[in-house]
Amino acid sequence: MLLATLDLLARWLHIIGVLIWMGHNYANVVQNPVYRPVRADDSGALQGITLAAMKREHGTFRYASLVALGSGLFMLWYRGLLPDALTLSGPGRIIGIGVWSGTLMVLNLWLVLWPHQKKVLGFVPARPEERVRCSRITFLASRTNTILSLPTLFFMLAGSHGGFLFL
Repeated sequence: MLLATLDLLARWLHIIGVLIWMGHNYANVVQNPVYRPVRADDSGALQGITLAAMKREHGTFRYASLVALGSGLFMLWYRGLLPDALTLSGPGRIIGIGVWSGTLMVLNLWLVLWPHQKKVLGFVPARPEERVRCSRITFLASRTNTILSLPTLFFMLAGSHGGFLFL
Protein backbone atom coordinates (compact mmCIF):
# COMPACT_ATOMS: atom_id res chain seq x y z
CA MET A 1 0.00 0.00 0.00
CA LEU A 2 2.76 2.45 0.93
CA LEU A 3 4.80 1.70 -2.21
CA ALA A 4 1.70 2.01 -4.40
CA THR A 5 1.02 5.44 -2.88
CA LEU A 6 4.64 6.45 -3.40
CA ASP A 7 4.37 5.25 -7.00
CA LEU A 8 1.35 7.49 -7.57
CA LEU A 9 3.17 10.41 -5.96
CA ALA A 10 6.25 9.67 -8.09
CA ARG A 11 4.14 9.70 -11.25
CA TRP A 12 2.77 13.16 -10.45
CA LEU A 13 6.19 14.46 -9.41
CA HIS A 14 7.63 13.09 -12.65
CA ILE A 15 4.99 14.83 -14.76
CA ILE A 16 5.41 18.13 -12.92
CA GLY A 17 9.21 17.91 -13.03
CA VAL A 18 9.23 17.18 -16.76
CA LEU A 19 6.79 20.01 -17.49
CA ILE A 20 8.87 22.54 -15.56
CA TRP A 21 12.23 21.33 -16.84
CA MET A 22 11.41 20.80 -20.49
CA GLY A 23 8.98 23.70 -20.54
CA HIS A 24 11.83 25.97 -19.49
CA ASN A 25 13.95 24.55 -22.35
CA TYR A 26 11.28 25.31 -24.95
CA ALA A 27 10.50 28.74 -23.48
CA ASN A 28 14.19 29.55 -23.73
CA VAL A 29 14.22 28.61 -27.43
CA VAL A 30 11.18 30.80 -28.10
CA GLN A 31 12.57 33.76 -26.13
CA ASN A 32 16.10 33.42 -27.56
CA PRO A 33 15.82 31.81 -31.00
CA VAL A 34 19.35 32.82 -32.04
CA TYR A 35 22.63 33.21 -30.21
CA ARG A 36 23.33 36.71 -28.93
CA PRO A 37 26.66 36.90 -27.10
CA VAL A 38 27.01 38.75 -23.85
CA ARG A 39 28.76 42.06 -24.43
CA ALA A 40 32.29 42.14 -23.06
CA ASP A 41 31.71 45.63 -21.63
CA ASP A 42 28.63 44.48 -19.70
CA SER A 43 29.52 43.85 -16.06
CA GLY A 44 26.69 41.33 -15.72
CA ALA A 45 25.94 42.37 -12.18
CA LEU A 46 22.32 41.71 -11.35
CA GLN A 47 20.80 43.68 -8.53
CA GLY A 48 18.27 43.05 -5.77
CA ILE A 49 14.99 41.58 -6.84
CA THR A 50 16.24 40.63 -10.32
CA LEU A 51 19.07 38.56 -8.85
CA ALA A 52 16.71 36.82 -6.41
CA ALA A 53 14.20 36.08 -9.18
CA MET A 54 16.91 34.69 -11.49
CA LYS A 55 18.31 32.46 -8.75
CA ARG A 56 14.83 31.17 -7.92
CA GLU A 57 13.95 30.52 -11.59
CA HIS A 58 17.20 28.72 -12.37
CA GLY A 59 17.06 26.77 -9.11
CA THR A 60 13.52 25.59 -9.81
CA PHE A 61 14.50 24.59 -13.33
CA ARG A 62 17.61 22.69 -12.23
CA TYR A 63 16.00 20.85 -9.35
CA ALA A 64 13.00 19.92 -11.50
CA SER A 65 15.45 17.90 -13.60
CA LEU A 66 16.50 15.92 -10.52
CA VAL A 67 12.87 15.39 -9.50
CA ALA A 68 12.04 14.11 -13.00
CA LEU A 69 15.03 11.76 -13.07
CA GLY A 70 14.64 10.49 -9.51
CA SER A 71 10.90 9.89 -9.74
CA GLY A 72 11.29 8.18 -13.12
CA LEU A 73 13.96 5.84 -11.76
CA PHE A 74 11.77 5.07 -8.74
CA MET A 75 8.81 4.18 -10.96
CA LEU A 76 10.98 1.87 -13.07
CA TRP A 77 12.37 0.23 -9.93
CA TYR A 78 8.86 -0.23 -8.49
CA ARG A 79 7.71 -1.92 -11.70
CA GLY A 80 10.84 -4.12 -11.87
CA LEU A 81 12.01 -2.52 -15.12
CA LEU A 82 15.04 -0.59 -13.86
CA PRO A 83 17.71 -3.23 -14.63
CA ASP A 84 16.28 -3.83 -18.13
CA ALA A 85 16.02 -0.09 -18.79
CA LEU A 86 19.58 0.62 -17.69
CA THR A 87 21.01 -2.29 -19.70
CA LEU A 88 18.72 -1.66 -22.69
CA SER A 89 17.44 -5.21 -22.65
CA GLY A 90 14.17 -7.06 -22.25
CA PRO A 91 10.91 -5.17 -21.87
CA GLY A 92 12.71 -2.05 -20.60
CA ARG A 93 14.90 -1.52 -23.64
CA ILE A 94 12.65 1.07 -25.27
CA ILE A 95 12.12 3.23 -22.21
CA GLY A 96 15.80 2.70 -21.41
CA ILE A 97 16.78 4.84 -24.38
CA GLY A 98 14.62 7.61 -22.90
CA VAL A 99 16.20 7.07 -19.48
CA TRP A 100 19.73 7.33 -20.85
CA SER A 101 19.02 10.40 -22.97
CA GLY A 102 17.27 12.02 -19.99
CA THR A 103 20.29 11.20 -17.84
CA LEU A 104 22.54 12.84 -20.45
CA MET A 105 20.32 15.91 -20.28
CA VAL A 106 20.62 16.08 -16.47
CA LEU A 107 24.40 15.68 -16.64
CA ASN A 108 24.61 18.35 -19.35
CA LEU A 109 22.52 20.71 -17.24
CA TRP A 110 24.43 20.25 -13.99
CA LEU A 111 27.98 19.72 -15.28
CA VAL A 112 28.14 21.94 -18.38
CA LEU A 113 25.33 24.48 -18.55
CA TRP A 114 25.01 25.54 -14.92
CA PRO A 115 28.71 26.14 -14.11
CA HIS A 116 29.00 28.41 -17.16
CA GLN A 117 25.62 30.05 -16.69
CA LYS A 118 26.57 31.17 -13.20
CA LYS A 119 29.36 33.23 -14.76
CA VAL A 120 27.15 34.66 -17.50
CA LEU A 121 24.48 35.76 -15.04
CA GLY A 122 27.01 37.21 -12.62
CA PHE A 123 26.26 34.77 -9.80
CA VAL A 124 30.00 34.13 -9.59
CA PRO A 125 32.71 36.58 -10.59
CA ALA A 126 34.20 36.23 -14.06
CA ARG A 127 36.24 38.40 -16.40
CA PRO A 128 34.28 39.93 -19.31
CA GLU A 129 36.05 37.70 -21.85
CA GLU A 130 35.16 34.63 -19.78
CA ARG A 131 31.51 35.69 -19.65
CA VAL A 132 31.39 36.01 -23.45
CA ARG A 133 32.92 32.53 -23.86
CA CYS A 134 30.54 31.05 -21.28
CA SER A 135 27.51 32.62 -22.99
CA ARG A 136 28.20 30.58 -26.12
CA ILE A 137 28.68 27.38 -24.12
CA THR A 138 25.40 27.90 -22.22
CA PHE A 139 23.56 28.58 -25.48
CA LEU A 140 24.85 25.37 -27.06
CA ALA A 141 24.29 23.28 -23.92
CA SER A 142 20.72 24.57 -23.66
CA ARG A 143 20.02 23.78 -27.32
CA THR A 144 21.53 20.32 -26.85
CA ASN A 145 19.06 19.62 -24.05
CA THR A 146 16.17 20.94 -26.12
CA ILE A 147 17.11 18.64 -29.00
CA LEU A 148 17.65 15.66 -26.66
CA SER A 149 14.22 16.22 -25.11
CA LEU A 150 12.52 15.02 -28.31
CA PRO A 151 13.93 11.47 -28.32
CA THR A 152 13.70 11.38 -24.53
CA LEU A 153 9.98 12.08 -24.57
CA PHE A 154 9.41 9.81 -27.57
CA PHE A 155 11.11 6.76 -26.07
CA MET A 156 9.69 7.32 -22.60
CA LEU A 157 6.17 7.37 -24.04
CA ALA A 158 6.85 4.60 -26.57
CA GLY A 159 7.93 2.34 -23.72
CA SER A 160 4.37 2.04 -22.47
CA HIS A 161 2.33 3.49 -25.36
CA GLY A 162 3.67 2.11 -28.59
CA GLY A 163 6.27 -0.48 -27.77
CA PHE A 164 4.75 -2.70 -30.45
CA LEU A 165 6.52 -0.48 -32.97
CA PHE A 166 9.85 -1.90 -31.83
CA LEU A 167 9.10 -5.63 -31.73
